[in-house]
Amino acid sequence: MGFKAVKRIVGSLADSRLSQRMMHHAERLALHAASLRVLAYHRIDDPNQTPALYPGLVSATPTEFARQIEFLKSNADVVSLADVEAAFQGEVVLPPRAVLLTFDDATTDFAEHAWPILKEHQLPATLFVPTAYPDQPQRHFWWDELYRAIFHSPDGSEFTIADRTFTVESPPDRSRLFRNLKEQFKLLPHTEFLTAMQEVSRIIPDQPTTNNVLGWNQLRSLHQEGVTLAPHTQTHPMLNRVPHELALKEILGSWEDLRQQIEAAIPRVLAFPAGGMNETARSALQELGFDLAFSTRRGINRLPSADPLSLNRINVGRATTLGLLRLQLI
Repeated sequence: MGFKAVKRIVGSLADSRLSQRMMHHAERLALHAASLRVLAYHRIDDPNQTPALYPGLVSATPTEFARQIEFLKSNADVVSLADVEAAFQGEVVLPPRAVLLTFDDATTDFAEHAWPILKEHQLPATLFVPTAYPDQPQRHFWWDELYRAIFHSPDGSEFTIADRTFTVESPPDRSRLFRNLKEQFKLLPHTEFLTAMQEVSRIIPDQPTTNNVLGWNQLRSLHQEGVTLAPHTQTHPMLNRVPHELALKEILGSWEDLRQQIEAAIPRVLAFPAGGMNETARSALQELGFDLAFSTRRGINRLPSADPLSLNRINVGRATTLGLLRLQLI
């Protein structure tokens, strides 16, 4: 049984009435501990409306997201990134039910679906921006390109990676091939990854004329409305697969791009792309004077002992029912 199937079963159990009563009592205890819970969202969208994009990056539909936010509004203390920075600097104490809302990749659905809901409830959010993508319609996220190559190309399409030829065939084979390549690509050194993606992209029949990343004018408007913008590197490489010099360039370049485009103070806070974190990436952050960094490692951050450059986040996905979300917050 796969992880997603187990997650659905746990979510169903967590949604039961008995579990909800038990969680209510557990929340009264756990949510008063000195800790920070960071929720990591990606796309807030209906996957059926965006067939050219990898549906696995949809964290919630707008309806599901609205239910989650209504729960958090009533049962948690949603804090801003500035609050979290101040807490780690010893300037403030976070409330006992502190939750930080973060969104990776700065995709267009944030402005269309997520931010209107957050603004209605007057809740702060942090948007991590891969700064090489805004207003660059020819640049696409690799997981979307891989998805289009595997699922949209004609039967019999072939590509070769490291002297091994792959053939796109029946739907079950396509799903299996996509899953395997997606995980294998994350393990490749960066230069090998780029070569592999060039070969995969060659068989995409119709590349979209635009990407799904917010443009700089949209990002400036969101910043003016209160959204915190922070670096997510420039080109979204996995920082544990690149040399130290490139990690420095990607991190600092992203921060400088934001500062130049937004013309405002930008926090020295990073979200590791795809959780790609190691000592090389961590030392780059230290060298550049970054205050905080967020991984994709699941868990709650116990204060004040949590490592500020390796903070846990709770990833929200389509299998995350409201009951499962409550369970993970505990």
